[in-house]
Amino acid sequence: MSATAGTTRAARDRHLLYAGALLRATATGMVAVLLGLSLAERGLDGGRIGTIVGAGLAGAALSALLVTLWGDRIGRRTALVAVAALSAAGIAAFCLVSDERLLLGVAFLGMLNGMGRDRGAALILEQAILPGTTSDSRRTGAFARYNVLQDAGHALGGALAGAAGTLHEHSALSALDSQRALLGAGAALVALALSRGTEHGAAPLGGGVAGAAGRLSPASRRVIVRLSSLFFVDALGGGFLTTAWLSWFFVERFGASPQTIGALFFAARTLNALSHFGAAWLARRIGLVNTMVFTHIPSSLLLVSVAIAPSFPVAAALFLAREGLVEMDVPTRQSYVMALVRPGERTVASGITHLVRLGGWALGPLLAAWTVSAGTLVGPLVVGAALKLAYDLLLWRGFRAVRPPEERAA
Repeated sequence: MSATAGTTRAARDRHLLYAGALLRATATGMVAVLLGLSLAERGLDGGRIGTIVGAGLAGAALSALLVTLWGDRIGRRTALVAVAALSAAGIAAFCLVSDERLLLGVAFLGMLNGMGRDRGAALILEQAILPGTTSDSRRTGAFARYNVLQDAGHALGGALAGAAGTLHEHSALSALDSQRALLGAGAALVALALSRGTEHGAAPLGGGVAGAAGRLSPASRRVIVRLSSLFFVDALGGGFLTTAWLSWFFVERFGASPQTIGALFFAARTLNALSHFGAAWLARRIGLVNTMVFTHIPSSLLLVSVAIAPSFPVAAALFLAREGLVEMDVPTRQSYVMALVRPGERTVASGITHLVRLGGWALGPLLAAWTVSAGTLVGPLVVGAALKLAYDLLLWRGFRAVRPPEERAA
């Protein structure tokens, strides 16, 4: 294959990944809002709804583990098609069944995601594929666009679901159930259209050596173990700072109304999305690790200042300043991890770091609840910020001299 043909193929695959991420994120945003509404319409109470939502998340976690272990052995494209098809089939089946036991099975096998954010197996596979569709110097920008499209999809899905919820019409919910299934099927078709160049042996444009499928070399293993340990600390701190808890904090501390909090978090998510582009621009100038650390530390300090703010307007302004910085480490972190391992190791590296972060997110809210029960309202803010500051300082100490290829070349 000529260099021009290879570049064209890679660009096509990259745009297909963007399209698949947008479709899947839109479906995920719709599922998060409509899942509870649809189950309540079927006469289920809160406890049984929670069980079905938990089954869906358990299925998503299992699929993430499976693609980490065996995704490269069966092929990234094949695994991505299988995950998307299962998800679409799960959504379609969910529209048709009403028996609670069947709903549990459908939620588990279909990996129905009630979180509102994409955290499943497809994310792991796409992050492993994306670096091979661009050059080292443009890798972080590709991850920035990928994350912006995911954020846009989550917002669009939530908006579509919210419109149906406002109507309170069964027909509207049923129509959106069908649209969710179509979005999932569209993501499967997009994955099917990817070229064979997306498989684990494909080297990125400009060179690179493929590693063995599903395995990490000793050097990569050391790097991934160290990074995963740090990512767990960061995710644990993030688990203290969930949207649900922060919303409750603003109500309890300042008496903010639900409408005000909704507007606040809409503005926050908009800043999150825009910050991805800023992260890519900054990383080209000061490096990936510097961007991760030097934006994350101020965001953590701003979070502490929210805890001691004298009024809601001040707290809201500090919180929005924090949200404009806190997500700048997302595309840079993803790009950095993928840059430090060989192309054939990317699925495993993406999966391990992703699963470790899921563990931290799951544990954090439990510890935050214990902190609040101990009698301190601002405790989760302070502890969460402290954990994130510890992560930043340890990351800077351990990895400031470990540079990705594009920075070594420069």
